[in-house]
Amino acid sequence: MARNSRLAILYLIVLVLLQLPARLNAQDKTNGKLADKPLYRDPFFDGAADPTIIWNGNEKKWFMFYTNRRANVPGLDGVSWVHGTLIGIAESADGGATWKYRDTCDIQYRFTDYTHWAPEVVEDKGLYHMFLSYVPGIFTDWNHPRWIIHLTSKNLINWKFESKLDLSSERCIDACVFRLPGGSWRMYYNNELDGKSIYFADSPDLYKWTDSGKKVIGDRGGEGPNVFFWKGKHWMAVDNWNGCGIYSSDDLINWKRQEKNILQEPGKGKDDNVMGGHPDIVVSGDRAYIFYFTHPGRIPGNKGKDNTEMRRSSIQVAELEYIDGQIVCNRDKPVYINLEPTGKE
Repeated sequence: MARNSRLAILYLIVLVLLQLPARLNAQDKTNGKLADKPLYRDPFFDGAADPTIIWNGNEKKWFMFYTNRRANVPGLDGVSWVHGTLIGIAESADGGATWKYRDTCDIQYRFTDYTHWAPEVVEDKGLYHMFLSYVPGIFTDWNHPRWIIHLTSKNLINWKFESKLDLSSERCIDACVFRLPGGSWRMYYNNELDGKSIYFADSPDLYKWTDSGKKVIGDRGGEGPNVFFWKGKHWMAVDNWNGCGIYSSDDLINWKRQEKNILQEPGKGKDDNVMGGHPDIVVSGDRAYIFYFTHPGRIPGNKGKDNTEMRRSSIQVAELEYIDGQIVCNRDKPVYINLEPTGKE
């Protein structure tokens, strides 16, 4: 082959390789818009945590409900800054890539002092159901009752009290409600009095609940269980305060932990350089996105401090991958997202 011909072929190869990243990037963009990093911060208290995402079919937007801690309020002793909050709402009109503050939930169940945590929201037959962790007061420590209540809404803003659930103890939080293959419902929740284990209750209609009294996960303490179906399997993510443990199940009762947690190693993006916790996973088509929160100030150099930087929190999003039968998550990959408007259950 002539020298000029070889040089021409080499030039073409180099040209293709140089264009490849741009082509791959363009391919990513066809799957949605680049998500913000961090995805969201509450503009008032800067304490957004425990996100749950659902499609608002009336407004044709995605809604994010979240616990809102009073991270930037001075003079709050102990853990009182984690108490005394209403549930925040953010909305997205572009498939989950960008979010803006909307409101707080109008929940008609309050004592003089109260705390709302960890909302779980599902839709059934045109009605929205929230299962909310409720604390009857504002406290400086963790040693107080808390329970799960059921509320309903037609617009995702105004919520009517339906019932207080009778579960395995008076210290139950962090509901995850999942529709079973037969059409009934199962609630997984955190029983704090049994080593922060995960229990479950069942319901035919979201109103009448029968607690199983059974522990389904207790190998490690955890909270914020989230169940989803993806890649032909049922999965559960649990916040172990060291990233999120991932479990799989064939029958939704017996769960097997995979070897490695996700969101354990710090990321490199803004507000993402610490472990992630209390996730919500949204499956959209064949893709799965994990929404989680971080405490960006909780880095080794700030150990022992208790200030706004240590208390504040941010919501993040990353895409899950399924590799060799395991769920993995590279939180440093840019996230292109356009959630399909089908809601989450």
